[in-house]
Amino acid sequence: MQIKTRFFGEQTIDPDSIITFPRGIPGLENQTRYKLFHQEGSEIVYWLQSIDDEDLVFSVAHPMHFNINYQFTLTSEEETLLQVDNVEDLMILVILHRDDEADPNSPLTIKGALKSPLLINAKTRIGIQKVLHQVEQSITLIETKAGSEIDFVAA
Repeated sequence: MQIKTRFFGEQTIDPDSIITFPRGIPGLENQTRYKLFHQEGSEIVYWLQSIDDEDLVFSVAHPMHFNINYQFTLTSEEETLLQVDNVEDLMILVILHRDDEADPNSPLTIKGALKSPLLINAKTRIGIQKVLHQVEQSITLIETKAGSEIDFVAA
């Protein structure tokens, strides 16, 4: 299957690798199909690319890179939607975003949406975004101006 992407140009992907968010992602409910790409040269950042909108792409990362360990309970509805047989099949990702309020003369600041992680059943390739009402720790990623190093700072 051929898709167009914002950062990777035209790509040939295996249709079996498509991740489906049956309810979409809040605010983008009509976008339900995505492909996960890994950013070369980075062990942290992945790209979650919409299959149907080449301009819609999210930077995502595993929360373990920020020393975040989630503890929450899935509702029966979420378990059914994700088709969870084994909790170890679940992958948790955090959507990353730029801090638009940061001083433009300071280093680039990237934050993670820790209160709304993406849960993806790696076996069935079905995902949801789970909204958590309380998260005790937040982490801010700060990239140096040189762009060659990334420091992790607890916020």
